[in-house]
Amino acid sequence: MNVNRQSEPQEAAQETAQKQAAEEQETTQAPEGQAESEATDQAQPATDADQEQDAHEQQAEAPAEDPRIAALEREAAEHQQRLVRAQADFDNYRRRTQKEKEELARYASMKLITELLPIVDNFERALAAAQDSGDQQSLVKGVDMIFRQLDQVLGQEGLKAMETVGQPFNPDYHQAIMQVESEEHEEGVVVEEVQKGYMLKDKVLRPAMVKVSG
Repeated sequence: MNVNRQSEPQEAAQETAQKQAAEEQETTQAPEGQAESEATDQAQPATDADQEQDAHEQQAEAPAEDPRIAALEREAAEHQQRLVRAQADFDNYRRRTQKEKEELARYASMKLITELLPIVDNFERALAAAQDSGDQQSLVKGVDMIFRQLDQVLGQEGLKAMETVGQPFNPDYHQAIMQVESEEHEEGVVVEEVQKGYMLKDKVLRPAMVKVSG
């Protein structure tokens, strides 16, 4: 019994000593941790300040934009826009002219046909009159009148009949279908016209079919 009573105070004393040691250790560690935290907090603002200073230094070191370069860039952009607009205008013009060209080719004969319509009307009248009266002489006169009217219209368009008889044979204007003996003409001269040739202004529209002296 005495032994147990003596050990209990000893154990209590040991526990008290351990608690005091733990408290002292915590007290010692707390200031150290607080000091490290304060040091970190103080270092952070310093780091931010350094970064800001570096940024200012980089901006200061960067060369300022040359106003001449900026002006040239604006001018180049304006030229590019004008070029795009000009290309669009040219494409529209090309499509429009192509359409006009196609329409012109399609209706190129409109003027001539319009001028020929009165002649067609006269042919119909002459034929109707000849059938009603039975007068062949009137028909001949009517056809002759219509032919002269037609020849006048074609002449206004630049059509002209070639003069061939008595002319030297020219393969550019004449197509020889036969060679004949002739006492009146020298060799190589057109002596007879089988089919008229025509010029349209300064171009051969149809060569004349002729007989040539041999």
